[in-house]
Amino acid sequence: MDPDAAASYMVAMTSIGTWLHTRLHGRSVGSDAEGNVYYEERRPSAGHRGRRWVLYAGTPEASAVPPEWHAWLHYTTDTPLPAAARRPWQQPHRANATGTAESYRPPGHDYEGGRRAGATGDYEAWTPGS
Repeated sequence: MDPDAAASYMVAMTSIGTWLHTRLHGRSVGSDAEGNVYYEERRPSAGHRGRRWVLYAGTPEASAVPPEWHAWLHYTTDTPLPAAARRPWQQPHRANATGTAESYRPPGHDYEGGRRAGATGDYEAWTPGS
């Protein structure tokens, strides 16, 4: 079996295993605007806190989890923070775009043509003793 086929097989088996575990042991807690669904263990072991996990709507990407659900997943809060509690100055959550076509590229970046505006000439370098 070639390596790509083996990797695809493992992803499929992991997805099936996660789906089965979720059906048998999980209780849905809620979902976010992106369609990710959050679960917690139905019956945690005595003396242990219940496990929490997320089933991603698309490609599994940890940065796609909004802050209010991130706090819940990491046991910072007992209940997910309501989206309504967000401040007016807070921007909507966006997943990390590093390494994608949507990532930020400053002027002069090779993918943006490799040229940037010339210097204005208002900078004077410091030299010792002057």
